[in-house]
Amino acid sequence: MTTPAITLDAAYDQCQAITRREARNFYYAFLTLPKPRRRAIYAVYAFSRLADDIADEDGRTERKVEALEGCRMSLRSALAGNPEGPILTALADAANTYAIPEHLLAAIVDGVEMDLTRTRYATFDELQEYCHRVASAPGLVSIRIFGYTDPRAEQYAIDLGLAMQLTNIMRDIREDADRGRIYFPQDEIKRFGVTEEHLLAGIIDPAFVEMMRFQAARARALFDSGAQLFPLLNPRSRGCAAGLHHLYSKLLDRIERRGFDVFSERVSLPVWVKLRLTFTLWAASHLPRRQPT
Repeated sequence: MTTPAITLDAAYDQCQAITRREARNFYYAFLTLPKPRRRAIYAVYAFSRLADDIADEDGRTERKVEALEGCRMSLRSALAGNPEGPILTALADAANTYAIPEHLLAAIVDGVEMDLTRTRYATFDELQEYCHRVASAPGLVSIRIFGYTDPRAEQYAIDLGLAMQLTNIMRDIREDADRGRIYFPQDEIKRFGVTEEHLLAGIIDPAFVEMMRFQAARARALFDSGAQLFPLLNPRSRGCAAGLHHLYSKLLDRIERRGFDVFSERVSLPVWVKLRLTFTLWAASHLPRRQPT
């Protein structure tokens, strides 16, 4: 018996449910978008989650790499007009509506695959390649949904994505190290006199603090560049980009205020902070002559 095709609305509803369940910080910023753009963002996030879930499954790395190649093939087929399943059905519609190129969506899968096959980065240039795939490529997808015409928006979106990913790397040092991954560039770890044993043991000494200050300053500079994105976006979308910027820069604030202690407990923002920000940015994007900053 043939399974009936899912309706487009139902496909988007499933993507929203995935985003609400999994996107701890993103979901609140997404709420500030008008419904059509918000649904498109949900589809992109759900696709990213689909790739992540493949990597998180039990099994050999080789099988996961094969599954990710299958994910790329399914993406290509969906964008050609033959989507399978609710996530790709919604994603194909969003990609068609907002002219999202395949190579940016495929880059998200490439980033997930890098996590399966690579655990160290010799230099910051190498780390940037990874960050571009897992964070900046989704940013470039997002601004196509947000709406922009000035080409400078693309570099600012790249910088904002990189700043957010560096903040994640700083926050998740112990979890990543427990999985065998050290994202900080090896040449920088050596320069500051930090060892991998430091990171695994959760040692907070002057060498570690100085390295973290250096990483935080780099992220701050990228957040400053990323903030230049907001006025280049469609006014009704600026609140979402500003919300993501604000949430992650506040997360970096918390990491710094804790003296870079990211080991004793996971650094996060309370739900009430996220909700207050969501309302403030939504109101600012709907009132005349006011835009979020």
